[in-house]
Amino acid sequence: MNLATHSETFGNLPFGCKAFGAGAFSSKGYRRLKKWSNEFQNCSALLVLAGSDTAQVEGISVAGATPQARRYTAVADAEFLLKGPKGEKNCSLPTLPEGVSPALISHAACSLTGLSPLVLAVGLHQMPLFPHLRLELPSFGPAACLSTGQAMNLERVQSLWEKGYSMGLKVRRPILLAECVPGGTTTAQAILTGLGLSIADLISGSGLNPPIAIKKNLVDCGLKAANLGEKPQAKKLVAAVGDPFQPVAAGILLGAREAGQQVLLGGGSQMLAVLALALSEIKTSLRESFVEGVVLGTTSWLAEESQLKGNGESSLTRLLNIVGCHYQVELVGLSSGLRFDQSRFKVLRDYEKGYIKEGVGAGAFTLLAQFQGISCKKLVSRCEESLEHLK
Repeated sequence: MNLATHSETFGNLPFGCKAFGAGAFSSKGYRRLKKWSNEFQNCSALLVLAGSDTAQVEGISVAGATPQARRYTAVADAEFLLKGPKGEKNCSLPTLPEGVSPALISHAACSLTGLSPLVLAVGLHQMPLFPHLRLELPSFGPAACLSTGQAMNLERVQSLWEKGYSMGLKVRRPILLAECVPGGTTTAQAILTGLGLSIADLISGSGLNPPIAIKKNLVDCGLKAANLGEKPQAKKLVAAVGDPFQPVAAGILLGAREAGQQVLLGGGSQMLAVLALALSEIKTSLRESFVEGVVLGTTSWLAEESQLKGNGESSLTRLLNIVGCHYQVELVGLSSGLRFDQSRFKVLRDYEKGYIKEGVGAGAFTLLAQFQGISCKKLVSRCEESLEHLK
């Protein structure tokens, strides 16, 4: 899978953790990972919740069993992350065809590390009733389906981008940036495609078999309707086929790096779309120093998944390298060592079969826990305890 474990190259990564991407095989990648391993102890976490009516398309996502359920997935996941299985909640975890929400994994890791994520809410069907930072009036609501080519108006995108940038500039510690956006892998595919990258066969999703044909059709329709040309400006592209998470996250990333802070992007294709948007706004000569402070953090299940059967390289590794090559930089990813193959709960073992894979920063939060010396066995045990309380 081209996931490296060579201790002589990467230092002593925690058990089961693996580095991947072109940048992982260079001295620059080593410095990047070493810097993060030293700073994992002193990290802030931001979780961005956002909505897009792209998630209402039948068959596009299983982050909620029905289109109606997906309206509340982000809020339910964040509430569970903050309160856990015992806390009184207004939304129940979404029912999934298989497996259980990755919010359970993220909560387990946060409960063991003592990390308290700050939740940012933007463009939701239902605003949270727990403490959060609101970036715009609730009346803005979710983005329209990307297939319209008019997902949001440009003024809204510019405002969210600027608010994210302002937040990033004020960051005084390394940050873990995570998201929960049902339908977000499809808007990510639209952004990456619009930026000129050929990646349609590499984008994963929340289910066992991502709906590649549905995603491609929506993206093609949206980009055709938007008619932005070959090299669209980033904010105009987001306004056409994106979601509210993307301008906020791109702004935070740009601001945090300008403030000299390290950023751990928790996720997969959605975070790479944000990174690509940020890189598209930076002068070519400044891009290498920019990515020196950026690492993609994800789960082993997503890092090892291959959409192209018979190809030895994982889909996420290829996607990471395509983005890097497009912007002439070497990117680094890091996967956690958490596995559920020995769990006594089927909904956890489902992760090993390819269901769910990632979300709510699960991979990045477990990486933080492992770098703080918390074992995978302890993480599995805490996940199982949460399930027992849920039952």
